[in-house]
Amino acid sequence: MSSSMVHRHRNVQGGIERAAVFGVSDGLVSNVALILGIAGASADPSMVRVAGVSGLLAGAISMAAGEYVSLKAQAELVERELAIERVSLAENPEFEIAELAAIYQERGLSAEHAETVARELMTDPEVALEIHAREELGVDPSQVGDPIGAALTSFAAFVIGAF
Repeated sequence: MSSSMVHRHRNVQGGIERAAVFGVSDGLVSNVALILGIAGASADPSMVRVAGVSGLLAGAISMAAGEYVSLKAQAELVERELAIERVSLAENPEFEIAELAAIYQERGLSAEHAETVARELMTDPEVALEIHAREELGVDPSQVGDPIGAALTSFAAFVIGAF
């Protein structure tokens, strides 16, 4: 394949871009609301600044912690489902072949061709697990997301939005 025909797609489900957009938006809205509320209640500029910085830090820490916990829980859930699928692939290969063949039939393959494809994909246990994860569970195990990266992105984005 020529290099002009090759293109790569970015991981759009990993969470870092989502965390950045959500962090900036939340930082902007929540800190502006906090600062306006404090400014309306007190004319003291130092009080408004202290409240703004406090809101910035509290919000950024909260967003980072929430993002980390959320993506970590998602990753653990995916790992749990993959473990269940791994056992099923080892203990019930014929059932898993039939299940995969049924998915391919729903997508338009003939029953015979769907079973042939399913059997071929099941010859390598790691490929079989990845295919079942994508086709049956609807997840790409390699693109679950990075909890630490998303947390840091969320923290920084909130600070940018709140500043």
